[in-house]
Amino acid sequence: MIFKRKQKASDLGAAVSQLEQAVDARDGTRTERAFAAAIKGVQQATDAERVLAGPRLAALLPVFPPTGPRPLLASAAGFCVERGADPTACAEPILGGVHRDLLDALEFARRWTAAGGAEDELPEPDEKIIDDALLARLGGDAYEATRLALAWCSVDEWQPPALAVLCRSAEVRRRHAATLLPACRDLADLERHDLKCLAYALAVLDDEPLVVLHRPTGTGFEVRIGGIGDNFQLHTLLAHVLVGGGHVPGTAPSAESVRLATGPEPARGRTEAVATGAFELLAPDGERIWNEGLPDDIPVVEGCRLLVLDEPMYRRSWNADRFFPLLPGTAELTRVLSTDEARTWFARTSSGNGTYRAS
Repeated sequence: MIFKRKQKASDLGAAVSQLEQAVDARDGTRTERAFAAAIKGVQQATDAERVLAGPRLAALLPVFPPTGPRPLLASAAGFCVERGADPTACAEPILGGVHRDLLDALEFARRWTAAGGAEDELPEPDEKIIDDALLARLGGDAYEATRLALAWCSVDEWQPPALAVLCRSAEVRRRHAATLLPACRDLADLERHDLKCLAYALAVLDDEPLVVLHRPTGTGFEVRIGGIGDNFQLHTLLAHVLVGGGHVPGTAPSAESVRLATGPEPARGRTEAVATGAFELLAPDGERIWNEGLPDDIPVVEGCRLLVLDEPMYRRSWNADRFFPLLPGTAELTRVLSTDEARTWFARTSSGNGTYRAS
């Protein structure tokens, strides 16, 4: 939830119109005043008003001053999405802003590092660091340096509005994830920003074919997955499809854990439901695929993601709530492989004594 809900009626449409006019006139004083009124209006509006205002607020992002409170404007649009505004209509401006600030934050880090010594660590993302000495260190004109520094300090604030659109539309993820994910991971690797939720949302696979080999029985399956936030959820759904469907031996997951993984309605707060591991998840080369990881971690072999299931090395259990409450996962068994097909796929794994080749 980006903003707290308030039910007092407001004229949000008029407030947004004032903001649009002020931005168009490039009047800083009017923009500041209208912006404050629009933010207040979003918090006080009805959901019907927010549905209309969300795309209009998002559309202002590309023309809003880059050194202004753009993450807060994006959060206002994202809150409208949470309350019913069209995520596809709001996604491009919001995620375009995310991309710009990710790249600017990376450029900040590059310039900081280039101007310092080997022991000079990157600063914490706090606007208190922005002073004349910092801007001089970054080089370039003061406006550009300020923009880069603000991006470094505020990039985390883009996560809530980004998640608002990413978790509500597979089409949004398909359009934008490939562009954003590398920059997100590069910045996260610098270990100054907590971008786990954004990175996980951008890495969600939709309508993705997966070949699953069950080593103890020598059987293979084609499964199509989508909307799965992490491998805990994937593990539960594979056990539901394969064990629950009677295709491999084991203990099927509980109905409650399956509902929490797949139900269209999110859980209301954290539940006490527990899921129990049925398999060891392995890459084709025999390396473990961690439950804490992502379906995107599963290697692609001969053009398809290939996962090997083995007997669990020890009993594991975990909270059955899904990583993204608003994102129901799917796993559909599309085909049981023939014996020859399964043998061919096993030959591409270390257990099949074949030559493992990830593509």
